[in-house]
Amino acid sequence: MELRLFRLVAIAEALSWAGLLVGMFFKYILVTGELGVKIFGPVHGGLFLLYVAAVISAARTHGWSRGTIVLGLACGVPPFASVWFERRMSRRAVEVAPEAV
Repeated sequence: MELRLFRLVAIAEALSWAGLLVGMFFKYILVTGELGVKIFGPVHGGLFLLYVAAVISAARTHGWSRGTIVLGLACGVPPFASVWFERRMSRRAVEVAPEAV
């Protein structure tokens, strides 16, 4: 998988996290309704699964170690960690093969 597509998926997953967190704030803190959670819950779930597929695909393409794959998958769980992991892997790709990015 090209790293640009991986970057797009990682950023989309992080943005969906943000939307879900805002929705949960309105639902549980302000108690104004659950529309945000109803919208961003399924969106985030779908993007999370896409992120998992993107990590596995990028790992195959770029020969990541098992530890790196596990780290990438784990970074899909905490909010915004997918962006940190994507940037880390993009920097590594530039160091190894500048034309890969």
